[in-house]
Amino acid sequence: MFKNMTSSPHVHSGKLTARIMLWVILAMLPALAAQLYYFGFGVLIQILLAVSCALLLEFGVTKLRKKPTLFYIGDFSVVLTALILAMAIPPYAPYWVILIGTACAVLLGKHVYGGLGQNPFNPAMVGYVVLLISFPLQMTTWIPPITLLQEPPTFPDVLSLIFNNVTTDGFTLSQLLHSIDGITQATPLDSAKIFYSLHLGGPEVFHQFIQLPILQNGSDLATGWWQINLAFLLGGLFLIWKKAIHWQIPVAMLVSFMCLAIITAFLGKHHLSVISQLLSGAMMFGAFFIATDPVTASITPRGKLVFGGLIGLLVYLIRYFGNYPDGVAFAVLLANICVPLIDHYTRPRVAGYAVKGKKS
Repeated sequence: MFKNMTSSPHVHSGKLTARIMLWVILAMLPALAAQLYYFGFGVLIQILLAVSCALLLEFGVTKLRKKPTLFYIGDFSVVLTALILAMAIPPYAPYWVILIGTACAVLLGKHVYGGLGQNPFNPAMVGYVVLLISFPLQMTTWIPPITLLQEPPTFPDVLSLIFNNVTTDGFTLSQLLHSIDGITQATPLDSAKIFYSLHLGGPEVFHQFIQLPILQNGSDLATGWWQINLAFLLGGLFLIWKKAIHWQIPVAMLVSFMCLAIITAFLGKHHLSVISQLLSGAMMFGAFFIATDPVTASITPRGKLVFGGLIGLLVYLIRYFGNYPDGVAFAVLLANICVPLIDHYTRPRVAGYAVKGKKS
């Protein structure tokens, strides 16, 4: 009866991992639909390129490592990594951008450490940060919502833009961006960072900033980002309900950032409103789908709160005082470094043992 029992460590089935990954992918579909509505077919093409590249790399690496290929591909972790990365980059970035990012995510972020479960850093964010540092122009050139374009690009135009850098009519992405008067950047966070870097602070500068077309009520450019973040929030709440992720990390991250932003506003440093910041950039995406990665996040109950709070603090510091408009990716990777230390000092007390320095 017990002849097949072995000593630890035990290798468990990948079915549980696959189920969690599929729940996360399902929860991202509302945000994917919103991105498709506002930014067009480029989002879908980037996803197809990223997933195809990730699967090929996973197949090749597992063969070279003499690992069970179907087992590793069947847990869908590499598909989720590719999906997160593809939804994080500009939808009309050149094809080689997503291919390089996917390769860095799969090879440098995952397999160089031994594969899923052994990587200390979030693989998708490793790929994203490599791209952001190496190709800042391509990674910050977001096209405005297609509803603002006089002639929205067709599917052949999108293919031509991604693979040839021009539409079928010969227009570059830069020309499409300049076809809209008064909008110089594609995201509210980009506009805020550039505006305040070019002007001295003060109430009059803040008044000029909030008059920008990008921030006017009804602006598709602003509401588009709000709706995408609300879709990520909806998906995140679904994951908490399904118990695929824990609530501590996203709540701690959002609350810590919000408190710091409110205090800073009272001290007179102007920026986007707190609500606008929570619903701009990658805040909701990062809080519910990136920071909650079970492999690279803290595993103790108190540690999750510390880990999430640390990410919120780092995002605040980068957005308000750093050179990057968002900072979620950098914050997650920096917090990943601290996970062993956080887990060490937040370990629950084992039942029957006294807390150090106290009598049981």
